[in-house]
Amino acid sequence: MKTLNVDVAVIGGGTAGLGAYRAAKEHTDSVVMIEGGPYGTTCARVGCMPSKLLIAAAEAVHHIEKAPGFGVHPMGETKINGREVMDRVKRERDRFVGFVLEGVDSIPAEDKIRGFARFIDDNTLVVDDHTTINAKRIVIATGSRPSWPAVWNELGDRLIINDDVFEWDDLPESVAVFGPGVIGLELGQSLHRLGVNVLMFGMGGQVGPLTDPQVMAYADKTFSEEFYLDADSKVDMMQREGDKVFIRYQDKSGDMQETLVDYVLAATGRRPNVDNIGIENTTLTLDARGVPLADKFTMQTSVDSIFIAGDASNQIPLLHEAADQARIAGDNAGRFPEIRVGLRRSKISAVFSDPQIGMVGESFREISQRLGTCGCFETGEVSFENQGRSRVMLRNKGMLRVYGEQGTGRFLGAEMIGPDAEHIAHLLAWAHQNQMTVSQMLDMPFYHPVVEEGLRTALRDLNARLKLGPEMIKHCLDCGPGC
Repeated sequence: MKTLNVDVAVIGGGTAGLGAYRAAKEHTDSVVMIEGGPYGTTCARVGCMPSKLLIAAAEAVHHIEKAPGFGVHPMGETKINGREVMDRVKRERDRFVGFVLEGVDSIPAEDKIRGFARFIDDNTLVVDDHTTINAKRIVIATGSRPSWPAVWNELGDRLIINDDVFEWDDLPESVAVFGPGVIGLELGQSLHRLGVNVLMFGMGGQVGPLTDPQVMAYADKTFSEEFYLDADSKVDMMQREGDKVFIRYQDKSGDMQETLVDYVLAATGRRPNVDNIGIENTTLTLDARGVPLADKFTMQTSVDSIFIAGDASNQIPLLHEAADQARIAGDNAGRFPEIRVGLRRSKISAVFSDPQIGMVGESFREISQRLGTCGCFETGEVSFENQGRSRVMLRNKGMLRVYGEQGTGRFLGAEMIGPDAEHIAHLLAWAHQNQMTVSQMLDMPFYHPVVEEGLRTALRDLNARLKLGPEMIKHCLDCGPGC
């Protein structure tokens, strides 16, 4: 058994692990990164990048299908070659992974330890059966993995997760998606548009990450018009039959239905990878899920010398959040005991469905819990159904709701479904991080005709409800029609 003595040990070689390693190296050369699985980030290998490649293919089909609405009629039947679709997805996916691996290859070989690490105590790790590492500080950056009910394991290779989709050589005929969250909506809608028969089942009525009941209801209605979606499903039976999966379920009309599908896609959430690293051998304080608690501004846990970052933490599981957490955790592990507060940005999230979903700042649920009982906030909204630029592009589905604080007029957050939500969310996140008031946001320039004029309408509505601006008029004429 080899023994190493280091200043900092980083467990994990994904987005958070790589970021933490580099940040720690700014302060000390005595840093190692431990990885037992494949190098390369979840985002590049099986997450945000390959899913966007699949979405791009689906959008290409959808544009052709929408063309007659503009008086443009494509000649002949649109043919979707599943093998060509998946070939491009995998080729481009591998290219993105290659960029990540180039960064990994630049790390000195002596700094990379291959194998799975387990805690022996707060400062000691054992990697497989070959190395003991005595570390003055440790960063946990072990990521997360998909989770699903254990009984589904009986489906064998007919049960898949998003990782498996991106290894397909061809598209199947049918898929049942369980979980209309971010992954389920993106993959499910894409597969549907690429000619796969998709059934989507959820629980409790939840659609995407939304918490605003009105926005969620709109999302439920919109996606249900395109493919079968029951966000509060009642599945009576699911079992494997040969190379298919038999599902018996009660449809939204209350009638019992039976179907056979090629695969069941589990998009029912992810769990942090902290249950198999010997966390019980530490003195870390854990939350109800068994995840180490950490200060969001320092990423320091209850054990001064242990930090955590990325999906392994009890915070927001998004790549840009993981990168920020990694810089903070790695920097503090490297400079310890001189701990510094790191920059935490305003929350922003997007679902690349069509229409897209976006959330910024505090969610409707968070604001309601914090301010709802005193009536200290107001909501402004806009529908994109009659918004000028949206109608021009035949993308006029969606609604945006923005929230503001009574008295101060400060912008608190937003939830939306609609065209270009990813871009509108960025504008709102910048305003939220700068703690702007709704009036200050309305002082910013808005071009005509753009989808963002819908944002201005929602802000005007909110400003009026906050008693800080004039009442809304039915049609805005100060910068042209359709605003």
